Amino acid sequence: MALKADILAKAQEMGLAVTEANTVAEIEAAIAAATDKDVIAERKSTIAKSGKRSQKALDEAELKAEKEARKEAGDTTPQGDVDAAIKKGPAPKVRPLIERRGKAYRAVASKVKKDTVYSLADAMKLATETNPAKFDASVEIHVRLGVDPRQADQNIRSTVVLPHGTGKSIRVAALTIDEDKAKALEAGANIAGEEAIFALLDKGTIDFDVLIATPQLMAKLGKYARLLGPKGLMPNPKSGTVAVDVVKAITEAKAGKVEYRVDKQATVHLGIGKVSFGTDKLLENANTFFASLQSQKPSSLKGAYIKSIAVATTMGPGMKVEVTN
Repeated sequence: MALKADILAKAQEMGLAVTEANTVAEIEAAIAAATDKDVIAERKSTIAKSGKRSQKALDEAELKAEKEARKEAGDTTPQGDVDAAIKKGPAPKVRPLIERRGKAYRAVASKVKKDTVYSLADAMKLATETNPAKFDASVEIHVRLGVDPRQADQNIRSTVVLPHGTGKSIRVAALTIDEDKAKALEAGANIAGEEAIFALLDKGTIDFDVLIATPQLMAKLGKYARLLGPKGLMPNPKSGTVAVDVVKAITEAKAGKVEYRVDKQATVHLGIGKVSFGTDKLLENANTFFASLQSQKPSSLKGAYIKSIAVATTMGPGMKVEVTN
């Protein structure tokens, strides 16, 4: 009895739920179980603190042991994949892009057949009928060429005077000597003269869409290259903005002279007018552009020059146009 009393007192000190009703064997078993748990917990803590194996490493080892047990049992499906599938559930249904468009777009897009290749005239007619915007949208032509823009002789860049203009009001600045200032203003320049333009540039103000300069004044524009270059406003002989005859250059710019060039993807993008122009004017502008583009075909090019053509309004659906090289 004295032995049982000593064992019972020890168990109660450990906080175990045992009474005199329990046998000596039961009390000893409870003490042993409690001692084992404390030893294991202390060992894990010691291992984690000593840096030999962290708690995370112990948990990973336990998961690995579970996987090995499942593999031995014949279950080869990773438990993580099963849990992820249960949590993830079925994939959400994605609506087609056309159904995610606005009502106005869907209404005009129904007029364009995806598998149809239109003639240029039909494309211009459709462009006037497929403008979903409330404003007078631009009509754009996108031409993918078979050139390599990295080759100097295939880097297409030129200008064209559209018969009916682009529909935009162009602000022209003419950098000329002060003696020719009056002629430039009479030709239609919004601002002209050496002193007036340099005063604007010194302030960092860009109040024009096209800058035309005479060759003798180009050297003075060098310090403004970082201001004008990124905006595409630096005068360039290829674009016709460096000219001896400034009056002619101003007249052409005001009449609808635009520059086009191939991008890194070998594509030329150009706005040829507004929807309000109507089919005939748009078609005439488009034909003038294609005549100019054909004249820039490199002599070293092998294969097709024009690969594909697409026409669209600013916010409207695109349509394929037949290619005639």
